[in-house]
Amino acid sequence: MKIFEWDGNRKSLLSLLWIFLTANYIFCDVFTLHLASYLEAFLSGDVGGMKITEEFLLVFAFIMQIPMLMIVLSKFLTFTLNKYFNIVAGIITTSVQAFTVMMGGATFHYMFFSLFEICTGLLIIYLAVNWKQDTAPLHK
Repeated sequence: MKIFEWDGNRKSLLSLLWIFLTANYIFCDVFTLHLASYLEAFLSGDVGGMKITEEFLLVFAFIMQIPMLMIVLSKFLTFTLNKYFNIVAGIITTSVQAFTVMMGGATFHYMFFSLFEICTGLLIIYLAVNWKQDTAPLHK
């Protein structure tokens, strides 16, 4: 009995993993806003000693564009660009997530989501690093 099936399309798999990663980022942030202490901190503009300013939000908007762009770019970039964009984007997003976990003060749900986010980022990097260009036709 087969449980998993994969058609071998690395572009589609990487795009799907970026979707999974982005959804985890979003839902983790939504869950965080359900904690009164964090909601109050966000409303005050000071979360764990970080000032939530327009500039701070702009920097994180750029960071969050990386996984969202990779959803599309993974499907359409040529092999070489795709491979290296996935490696670089994976390193950036996984490093940022690992850094936020090491800052301390993380909640249980944050650690739970982070586990999936970091593992997914590492899987993306692994798949990109080990990706060999397929010279055989896609369809049999």
